[in-house]
Amino acid sequence: MKKLINDPDDVVDEMLDGMLAAYPDRLRRLPDTQVLVREDAPLDKVNLVTGGGSGHEPTHAGYIGDGMLDGAAAGGVFSSPTADEFEALIGACAGDEGVLAIIKNYEGDVMNFETAIELAEMEGIEVESVVVDDDVAVEDSLYTSGRRGVCGTILVHKAAGAKAAEGAELAEVKRVAEKVIDNVGTMGMALTSCVTPEKGEPTFDLGDDEIELGIGIHGEPGTERTDTMPADEVTDELTEAVLEDLDVEEGAEVLTIVNGMGGTPEMELFVVNRRLQELLGERGIETHDAWVGDYMTSLDMAGVSVTVCVLDDELKTLFDAPADTPGLSVR
Repeated sequence: MKKLINDPDDVVDEMLDGMLAAYPDRLRRLPDTQVLVREDAPLDKVNLVTGGGSGHEPTHAGYIGDGMLDGAAAGGVFSSPTADEFEALIGACAGDEGVLAIIKNYEGDVMNFETAIELAEMEGIEVESVVVDDDVAVEDSLYTSGRRGVCGTILVHKAAGAKAAEGAELAEVKRVAEKVIDNVGTMGMALTSCVTPEKGEPTFDLGDDEIELGIGIHGEPGTERTDTMPADEVTDELTEAVLEDLDVEEGAEVLTIVNGMGGTPEMELFVVNRRLQELLGERGIETHDAWVGDYMTSLDMAGVSVTVCVLDDELKTLFDAPADTPGLSVR
């Protein structure tokens, strides 16, 4: 498979250098690390950090900026950053009000972040953490014990980041993050496999007449491999699974995300969003806001995920609050 890379061993470093070249006034890189932080990170508020394997862009560093994250560590493609990288990240973002680590539920991320937090606390840094597990498809997978953390993580960044920007204390920022985690669900599917730079070939076999429902963002198996079906049927499968898991009631207000997996044209994402909003309307569920685009990808995988977050007045205010990052702006 053709890719716009040089040496696969250098692709993450070169990606980070390219981000710095694009946003020199917003981002800086910690020396001898794959950690990016805000150039102007304030020290008088709770600061938010995250990280994980590369290949999910704009996740993670794409959400560094006003109203969202203050720093992110990048691992290799689909590989967790080390505990040392996470420790450097926390130390660089530690201000007077403490740090909240937002962790997707993958064993490497959880284990390495926990080690880094212990080391940071020994240095006197106040750190709290939350683990995002919004994937409703499977309870356990190759990479996790429990549900996977997927696109709903972006909403945790957004709401917690807005709360931190208000000047809230660490316990309050963590409470908001946990509220989102408790009220968000996601399910994805794949039309094709992704191709990692190291392998240069599909990571799994999927026939021309097959799709995978419930797949993970690293190509982990889903709930069902089935014949191809029209976009509306795919949307019905994904949406109904999420709504059933969340037990969304008539009259509820929600924020939705139709997320591309990296290789899906916007045309197709909007076709999915059309059916998603029809389904919600048929159930008497009101959409407060609908995001459509690439938010958490899987390299060049063709596919889509549907995220639904049930809102209250507090979450609506936080999701509507301003944010200015390379990957997401709210004005």
